[in-house]
Amino acid sequence: MSVGPGANRWDRRIERAQELAARYPFAAEGLRFYESIASFQKPLYTALAAERTRPPDSVRQALELEKVLPSFASFLSLIAGAAPPPLAQSAAALSAQGTMRWAEVLEAFWRADTALPACETLISWTFLQPYAEALADLSAQPEPQGTPSLCPFCSGRPQVGVLRQLGDGAKRSLVCSLCAREWDFRRIVCPACGEESVDKLPVYVAEELGHLRLEACDTCRHFITTIDLTKDGRAVPVVDELAAIPLSLWAAENRYTKWSPNLLGL
Repeated sequence: MSVGPGANRWDRRIERAQELAARYPFAAEGLRFYESIASFQKPLYTALAAERTRPPDSVRQALELEKVLPSFASFLSLIAGAAPPPLAQSAAALSAQGTMRWAEVLEAFWRADTALPACETLISWTFLQPYAEALADLSAQPEPQGTPSLCPFCSGRPQVGVLRQLGDGAKRSLVCSLCAREWDFRRIVCPACGEESVDKLPVYVAEELGHLRLEACDTCRHFITTIDLTKDGRAVPVVDELAAIPLSLWAAENRYTKWSPNLLGL
C-alpha cells in the first residue's frame, strides 16, 4: 500500500512528539503517551483513506461502525496499559463490557446527542479522530460562511489556534479537534463566545515556550492555545499544544477553562 500525504502527516506528528519530549522534560510523559496513540491512529487512518469511497454529505451523518469497531478492542488495551489511571481504568471497564456497549458509546459520541462520562468521551474522540480526518481528506473543502467558531466540515470545536506570517503581521486560523481541518478565523475575537474587546482578551506566554500563546477571554472564562509558526516554523500545532503545561497551570490559577481539552485532559 502506498503511503500518501495524509500518512506522512502522522509521521510528522510522531517525530515532533519525540523531539518535544526530549526538549521539555516536564511534558515528556504526556508526549510519549501521545506518540503511542498516534502510532495506533496512523494505520487506522491509512486504511480508511485508502478506500477512497465517497464520504457522506455530512461527516456526522453516519458512522460506519463496521470499518472501525474491529480495531476498538486493541485500542482499549493500549489505553488501559499506557494512559493515566482514571483513563486507563475507564478503558479496562469498557473493554469488559463487550461489543454492544462499544457500539453504543461510539455512536453516542459521533451523534453528539447523548452525554457520556468524560473518560468515555475522551476514549471515543481519540479513537474516532483518524476516521473523521480520513473523511475530511476525502471530501471537498466547504466554503465557510464568514469565520465560524466551529469546524465548517464537522462542527467540531477547535483544538488549537495557529498564527502564520501575513505581510507585516500574522493571520490566525483554527484547527478542528475532530477532523483536523483548518479554517481562517479573526485575530482578535474569542472563538468560544465571540468577545471582541481587546481589553477582555488577555494573552499569556511562558518564557520556556515562546512559540505558544494562551489566548483567554474574561467574558466566558475560556481559553485556547495558539501556536505561533512565525516563531517556530517546525511546530506541529496538534502536537506542540500538548507541551503547553505551564500555560495550563497559569490558566487554572486564573480560573480559565480550555474550550476543547486535548487527549491529556488539558
